[in-house]
Amino acid sequence: MSNHGNTNAAEVYLGLGSNQDAERHIPEGIAALQARFGEVLVSPLYRSAAVGFEGRDFINGAARIRTNWTVGQLKQWLTDLENEHGRDRSQPKFSDRSLDIDILFFGDQVGLVDDLSLPRDEILKYAHVLKPVTDLAPQFVHPVTGRTLADHWERFAGDRSLTQLSTG
Repeated sequence: MSNHGNTNAAEVYLGLGSNQDAERHIPEGIAALQARFGEVLVSPLYRSAAVGFEGRDFINGAARIRTNWTVGQLKQWLTDLENEHGRDRSQPKFSDRSLDIDILFFGDQVGLVDDLSLPRDEILKYAHVLKPVTDLAPQFVHPVTGRTLADHWERFAGDRSLTQLSTG
């Protein structure tokens, strides 16, 4: 099921993260996205400290896909993908993750859509979410603030402690 060339497809930005065998889980997650949605743009990957708990560093990035699915359909597919990668949902919100894929932006949708708050509020809170999605789409306009991601990153006052991993 490809969305290639479909002009009705929503542009969706996803946050990727892992701190358990990330060198395996992140590429496998990206491969699964490519197999399902076709072309996937992927940001550089960054290493950052765990947020909200003591744990191994995370590897984070962002991806852009296009889909005709609803928010709910995509959210369920991503949940299934995380589960296939051993995601333990019995753990607290802030805990180790084998694979974490969050919907950051779904087109320009705003508000509660299929039990998901869009756009995701972590985008403007954490460098490990904002920087990779800004790398992918610096001119993307945040549908709530009306400002570009590049502008948000330029003005970001939070902790910017990220290490870009070498690519290739």
